[in-house]
Amino acid sequence: MQGVITALFRAVLGLLFALHGVSSLFGVLGGNRGSGRAIEFAQWPGWWAALIQLVCGLLVLLGLGTRPAALLASGSMAYAYFIVHQPQSLLPLNNGGELAAMFCWSFLLIAAIGPGAWSLDALVSRKEPATG
Repeated sequence: MQGVITALFRAVLGLLFALHGVSSLFGVLGGNRGSGRAIEFAQWPGWWAALIQLVCGLLVLLGLGTRPAALLASGSMAYAYFIVHQPQSLLPLNNGGELAAMFCWSFLLIAAIGPGAWSLDALVSRKEPATG
C-alpha cells in the first residue's frame, strides 16, 4: 500500500510542477505568475526554471529517471526560495515562498524514497535482459 500511495503522491507532484512550467513557458493556464504571458525565451533564471519545471515534472509524473529528476527539481526550488523569497523575509509565510519550500521538500522526499509502485523506472528495471 505504501508503494501505491508514494506513486500517487509522485504523479500528482509531477503534474503540478509540470503545469507550472507549461504556464510560464507558453503563457497558458494563467501564464507566468498569473500575468497571462510567457517568459521571454532563455531569460535567466525564469525561463530556465520553467524548463526544469516542465521536464522534471513530466519525468517525475511518469516515474522515469525519477530520483535524478526529483533531485534537480528540489534543488531548483531551493534556489528559488533562497534567491527570490528569503531575502524579503526569513519565514515562508511572510515572503511568499510556501510553494517553493513545499515543492523543494516534496521532491527531496521522492528523490530519497524513490518512485513507488507504479513507475516507468520499475517497468524498465523488470524488463532488463538477464546476462549469462
